[in-house]
Amino acid sequence: MTWPPMIMDRVIKPIDDAEYAERLRRVHAALAERSWSALVVADPANLYYLTGYDAWSFYMPQCLIIPAGGAPRLFLRAMDANGAASTARLPADRIEGYPESLVHRPDVHPYDWIADRARAQGLLPTEPDAVIAVEADAHFYSVRAHQALAERVGRARLVDSGELVNWVRLIKSEAELDRLRIAGRLAEEAMRVALAAVAPGRRQCDVAAEIVAAQTRGTDDHGGDYPAIVPLLPSGDSAGTPHLTWSERRFCAGEATTIELAGTYQRYHAPLARTVMIGEPSARLAGAAAVIRDGMAATLETMLPGRPVRDTHTAFQQVIAAHGLTKDSRIGYSIGVGYPPDWGERTISLRGEEARTFGTGMAFHVILGLWLDGWGYELSEPVIISDAGAEPLCRLPRELEVTR
Repeated sequence: MTWPPMIMDRVIKPIDDAEYAERLRRVHAALAERSWSALVVADPANLYYLTGYDAWSFYMPQCLIIPAGGAPRLFLRAMDANGAASTARLPADRIEGYPESLVHRPDVHPYDWIADRARAQGLLPTEPDAVIAVEADAHFYSVRAHQALAERVGRARLVDSGELVNWVRLIKSEAELDRLRIAGRLAEEAMRVALAAVAPGRRQCDVAAEIVAAQTRGTDDHGGDYPAIVPLLPSGDSAGTPHLTWSERRFCAGEATTIELAGTYQRYHAPLARTVMIGEPSARLAGAAAVIRDGMAATLETMLPGRPVRDTHTAFQQVIAAHGLTKDSRIGYSIGVGYPPDWGERTISLRGEEARTFGTGMAFHVILGLWLDGWGYELSEPVIISDAGAEPLCRLPRELEVTR
């Protein structure tokens, strides 16, 4: 098994102004390729990627407007403008705050003000042949925001950007890969804490508290950020259902728990999943664990630059089919920068229908799980695609954890 290189004891490369300029250049190139006039960016992960802006302000309307070939301008709530000035790689005169009087009003919306300002500054054209792209599927781009834009751009046409910035993010720089490697170390540490904490009689909420503390504390070298998704702890009968959080229910002997969490460093996420059994595992669970372990090995072997992404799904299906098992859902997805409610990039998925190929610098969460009636098993790995293939970001055994 190939483990990632240790980087905890050296200074990682900063994400400097030159890299931010290159990111913007690639966005401009994508706009030019599509003959689009402007792009409205609302996804907080994309705002961070393009400007470095980082704050828990995304629950309010905010966006970066990028004119074709021109300088972007950030619009957000006035009380957040100072925070943007201190974290975003933008001149102060390209950060604008809308007045507090627009917050939570039924009759007006912040995008009314944003659109008017952007139009007056020439950022949003109104000509009939103009095309303005918006992040229509972003979690924090609302219907009211879209309506406000549509009413104020004249005869210009609004189109879905198709996750334009997300696709620009797909290939990571060396600075980004270093942050993902650190996130992998933090995930590994948090998972060690989680596996050690699950014991008969302990409340799920107490174990969750230890996980969250470990995620935040990080290591002596690097502190952790808050993850885009809270720790997931389906246990007992509910282990057959993914995406459940925790309760005050106590762990019981004879039950398995699937644990999914992430290490997060400077907003870069390394998700990780393992399964822990309290007591002797059933033959069914132990068998599933062995099959999924072998399936993970087969899957990772296919993740080579230039190789079709769909080969991963085929390789995994061949392993589990030999044991009478099937899995319809995807077995992974691209990762990188993340904000609530998701750490996925919403670009490449590891599934049989995927037509793209792997490239050096991509990063994925390979998540192999079986969620069946009354029981489940989960194993996942965050990986980077290097010239040599899949580089795991964590160093934990890929076995069913058994505790007494």
